[in-house]
Amino acid sequence: MKDSASKSELYSLISLEEFKALMGVDDRDDRLCRFCLITSTLTIEEYCKRKFLRKQYFETVKFSGDLVIPFKEYPVTEILTIYTYNKVQLALCNGQILEPEFYRPMLGNDYNEELPFELLLSASLIPYKLAAVKVIYYAGYKIFEIPIDLSAACLELASWNLNRYKGKRIGMSGNIRGAGVQGEHFEMSIPENVKALIEPYRRKTI
Repeated sequence: MKDSASKSELYSLISLEEFKALMGVDDRDDRLCRFCLITSTLTIEEYCKRKFLRKQYFETVKFSGDLVIPFKEYPVTEILTIYTYNKVQLALCNGQILEPEFYRPMLGNDYNEELPFELLLSASLIPYKLAAVKVIYYAGYKIFEIPIDLSAACLELASWNLNRYKGKRIGMSGNIRGAGVQGEHFEMSIPENVKALIEPYRRKTI
């Protein structure tokens, strides 16, 4: 039970078992493989300026009168609860649950095929002089729903670093001490073939 739990908690866009099978390594390299996968996933997320694996978010947005509220993370997979606050409630952190008939989720239009969600509030809320809206939601991909090109990018980057370590051609930044290997370093750069795979998922900024 403990082993299966630890495997499910691996923060990676590709599973440890699949990576080891494709790389032809055994359990003796588990710690290094885990480090390569986690580091690759985090490096890809940093480059894309967004998170990919599904997690729960708590997002509070000041209400300015605009009934359309964009979410920061995407793709949104589930809205759990929405709270509304007037100024007094916001100061006391004591909001009211907003019933589903007063809002609806809708797709945004600014990210090409990778669309974030927006929340459309009912116009009937305007007289209540809201100060803020808090949304609790899930965003990101479940492990078995990760797009193939993201998984391929993680595989390419993790195998690149693993091969460089195995070949003793290690860069100068990024300590691998977390993998249980003392005194060696990875260079946290991204090969061009990996960039080509993840570029469509990069967060667009103004």
